[in-house]
Amino acid sequence: MAVVTLTKENFKDTIVNNPFVIVDFWAPWCEPCVSFTPIFEAAANNNPDILFGMVDTEAAPEIAEYFEVTKIPGILVIREQAGIHAQQGEIGAPAFDEIIKWARDFDMTPVRAYYKEEAKKAN
Repeated sequence: MAVVTLTKENFKDTIVNNPFVIVDFWAPWCEPCVSFTPIFEAAANNNPDILFGMVDTEAAPEIAEYFEVTKIPGILVIREQAGIHAQQGEIGAPAFDEIIKWARDFDMTPVRAYYKEEAKKAN
């Protein structure tokens, strides 16, 4: 699957409409970010059931600010609209593969229970 460019206009819809999203926060001037791009793209190709998206922190600073990204490259793993893992700083392919494996195996039961309770409170 191709990597999606995430912007202020499509970010929320992407998260809402995809059960598993991995976001790469990067900037064109950041050498480690640029070096990580092929690793991120290869992971996207190897995991077609996950949506992989990239946020250019220069073009969409409001997204980075919202998620308090203070160091790039940065990875955010989102399942069922919940951020379950954030990673800032350089990372290699083996470690990224382990993060993906961990995220696949992550038990979403407590997250679902939390959302259910919050919905009850809202009604």
